[in-house]
Amino acid sequence: MVRFVAGRLLKAAVILICITILNFLLIHAAPGDPAAVMAGEAGDADATFLQQLRERFGLDQPLYVQLWIYVSSVMRLDLGYSYRQQLPVIQLIADRLPATLLLSLTAFVISLGLGILAGAVASARQGRWSDTIISLVALIFYATPLFWLALMAVLLFSVQLGWLPGFGYETVGADYTGFTRAFDILYHLILPALTLGLFFMAVYARMTRASMLEVSRMDFVKTAKAKGLRPAVIQRRHVLRNAILPVVTLAGLQAGQLVGGAVLIETVFAWPGIGRLMFDALSQRDYNLLLGVFIVSAAMVLLFNLITDVLYRIVDPRIRVTS
Repeated sequence: MVRFVAGRLLKAAVILICITILNFLLIHAAPGDPAAVMAGEAGDADATFLQQLRERFGLDQPLYVQLWIYVSSVMRLDLGYSYRQQLPVIQLIADRLPATLLLSLTAFVISLGLGILAGAVASARQGRWSDTIISLVALIFYATPLFWLALMAVLLFSVQLGWLPGFGYETVGADYTGFTRAFDILYHLILPALTLGLFFMAVYARMTRASMLEVSRMDFVKTAKAKGLRPAVIQRRHVLRNAILPVVTLAGLQAGQLVGGAVLIETVFAWPGIGRLMFDALSQRDYNLLLGVFIVSAAMVLLFNLITDVLYRIVDPRIRVTS
């Protein structure tokens, strides 16, 4: 296991460097000059001032020189300096990353838990009205655009019913501390986490249902039924345990997508995470900050994939993953 994890970490480092190079070239190929944006915000579009800005931030260097300097800095865990925010990129990301991780992990737990539960119930009651309702609800959530679902959730639960706060990370000006602040943050987390989680829950529900129906037709399940085991025991110990592997694979692949989906959720709910930070950096042509967010997001995806492979042995010890 140690050798496997070490090998995967080495491959992840190589992949991360390749992603960094590709993102750097793609961003610099996009139209727009960050020096012109900064000069416009300063109210001075003079050619001399533009040249000074380019020299200050290294934008006057050839592209391959800028690429080498940036990749070398990333390998030293230096993500550069945000010329728009006037702060180190790693500091800006570190300030916003906990909010994104809280939102993404909560939504992931909600989607995976509810998805497996709904899929297991649907497969156990195949062809009945409960199976039809679960499949229909899952299809509706999956087909609904995420931003529209978020807006409707704000209008219903915040504006109309007044049950939950519709915006923000915590109550502004309340100055809560300790457990009171933690409960306040959780109260603001309910609506965005449920909105993001229900979208991915639909995928896990349908995958669990299909996988459990396939496993239930296998010979070892028929043998368990012939032994007289209770249906609940068969579903839990024999069917679900063997059917969960495809769901774990899919969950590991989609865990990284939660960060991408969080961009829309954070924008709609004014959640102060790296998704909102990435959106602001894109509109402001803040290249270093944008690249930093891309690198952190890619690292999170690679980490989730590694965790998924390790979980394979926990779910089914018969599986031996090789590097």
